[in-house]
Amino acid sequence: MTALTFTTGHDDEDLREQFTAVATRSYGHPVADIDHLRDHADLRVAVRDGRVVAGGLGLLVDQFFGGNPVPSACLAAGCVAPEERGDQLAAHMVAERLAPLREQGAVISTVSTVANGYARRLGWQAPTPVVAWSVTTDDLRRSFPDHHDLDIDHGLTAEARDLQRDLARHHNAPVDRPDWWWDWKTRKSTLETYRFTPPGGTTCGVLTLATSRRDRHGMTLTVHDFWAADHDTTHAMLAFLGGHNTRAATIDFRRGALPPHPTLVHNLHRCRMTATAWHPWMLRILDTAAALRRRGWPADLDTSTTIEVTATADHPAQRYHLRLADGRAEVEPTTAPAEVTFTPHQLAVWYAGGYRTTTAADIAGVRADKPTALSTVIRATTAQEPWLPDHF
Repeated sequence: MTALTFTTGHDDEDLREQFTAVATRSYGHPVADIDHLRDHADLRVAVRDGRVVAGGLGLLVDQFFGGNPVPSACLAAGCVAPEERGDQLAAHMVAERLAPLREQGAVISTVSTVANGYARRLGWQAPTPVVAWSVTTDDLRRSFPDHHDLDIDHGLTAEARDLQRDLARHHNAPVDRPDWWWDWKTRKSTLETYRFTPPGGTTCGVLTLATSRRDRHGMTLTVHDFWAADHDTTHAMLAFLGGHNTRAATIDFRRGALPPHPTLVHNLHRCRMTATAWHPWMLRILDTAAALRRRGWPADLDTSTTIEVTATADHPAQRYHLRLADGRAEVEPTTAPAEVTFTPHQLAVWYAGGYRTTTAADIAGVRADKPTALSTVIRATTAQEPWLPDHF
């Protein structure tokens, strides 16, 4: 079999068209993001005998962790031609896609894929489950009466983008969205944006949704963004959605769109939501020391510990002295005995705040020489919850 060549397909129209065709055959439908992201994503392809047989997109963006933006390689639209599968081409393709993004500064990487087992073998791990929710509009109307004084306006503004960015900082993993991100998502999913603002105040809520006509009557309504600054805004936004009851029987929250708070559970008159599990987003730490330095940490935590990341087939074990103070991390290689030991998969979960308690970390197999060391390390990443509402 002829050897493979890996190359960029960004400025080569023939390679781009070939990759588009391969992606369509692989996914079973056209992948619109190949064109939508042309000006923003790196395209890498594998070529055999002048023919594209695999490829994928890579986005270099920041993701918030601990309140700080961390450079991330977000991989999308990866595929291998059906006739080329079974020879580890996907693994080689992933390495080729990551290389230019790492050179540009990426220290972590995120993927969303149905092939979770394969991604795990390549180094990624899921920090948290991902769920799509559906609730009837009648239940929303009864549970969230429209008793609020917020103004509701249609359309996206700079102030709304600023609010979303500020709220995103309070979770682990949301993308620090560049302006083009909003344009891309609005065009791709035909989104409508609504802003919630107190009279004479600043925007306190942003909602984006998509609608489509049902076969016989009414419409389907799917929420893509739900960003609320406080309890009252959350209630107002849910009341607004319940007000669509004359046309939409249910409100569907796209996978991961609903923030990880229990507002619905605490307020529904009848808790009869429908939850659908989806393939989760997965995280991989590309550069342990750099990722720890770039992340934000609790400002009131002043501690130091020695952590070890166990060896893989490609990398030896790493051991670091981690000093946390004033919301920053000092990270230095050390030969001192490890107080807490992570596998690379466990490191990704911990980094994202996925271990909410020491019990969860212990059951997951995180090793510690004493309980206090583990509890301190777990506390360091749990001030924000893992939540990635962005899709790519």
